[in-house]
Amino acid sequence: MAEIIQRDGTWTFDGDALRLIPGHDKGVSLLRRTLGELTVPLAALAGISFEQGKKSGRLRLRLRDGADPLLQATGGRLAEGNDPYQLVVDADRYGVAEYVVDEVRSALFLDQVPPDAVDRYLLPGPAVPLSVSAGDGTAGFDGEHVRLEWNWKTEDAKAAAGARTLALADIEAVEWHPAAGLENGCLRFTVRNAPTKAPPKYDPNSVELWGFKKDPLMALIAAAVQARLPHPAASPAAEPPQDRPPAALPAPAPALEDDHDALLRRLRELGELHKSGVLTDEEFTLAKQAILKRM
Repeated sequence: MAEIIQRDGTWTFDGDALRLIPGHDKGVSLLRRTLGELTVPLAALAGISFEQGKKSGRLRLRLRDGADPLLQATGGRLAEGNDPYQLVVDADRYGVAEYVVDEVRSALFLDQVPPDAVDRYLLPGPAVPLSVSAGDGTAGFDGEHVRLEWNWKTEDAKAAAGARTLALADIEAVEWHPAAGLENGCLRFTVRNAPTKAPPKYDPNSVELWGFKKDPLMALIAAAVQARLPHPAASPAAEPPQDRPPAALPAPAPALEDDHDALLRRLRELGELHKSGVLTDEEFTLAKQAILKRM
């Protein structure tokens, strides 16, 4: 067994899997502490490296593409400090770090683990239920439904319809983007039969993020949902024979009845946003059609 214990965390390798435990040091990110202990099977690894520095070094795991729903949902956009597959190593423990690297590489070679992509998740994703408040709302996920609730900072045009509940069966994709520079981030859900190009500020299926401390926790919501969606690289289901009708899709969950006055207010607000140039012609048309269908 190979083990390295640092203020940043502890990594233990038993020949079959790496156990990653975040440290209790104040420099350990909120995301890593919330995510907690991870067990990474050897089959999920594409490689491991160690980079030395003057005062500290860094162990890095490289996972096979498609093995982890967290990396799939965040698309490599996690900041270095939030990446659970990195460990800061003190200078006096460089020898131990190199030993861990040698042990993992030897196991990958002996087990002939290929570094190529996989078509199923090899890690389970964050445990549910989960609830995170950040940006202009709160997102919760219980394994079957996503619940989006808005706060006082939410744009009226988005908050007017109230909280939303999205069935997992109706979600086609999920993505998380951090705020970068002057551009805000988001947690966005793509819902079947309800595409939108509206900015997250006005998209009722998105939580807008502004770059504050809890923003990265929304990535855990994204990962938990991603783990339960079909894998992007999975083989598509066979097409039904032409002489047989395709199987009926599950009926979408009935939408909550919207207050008629609230919908009229939303139409007026959308018109003002379109007139002022915030919404493009296409975005305004899509948003208006969505509201008219509810009236």
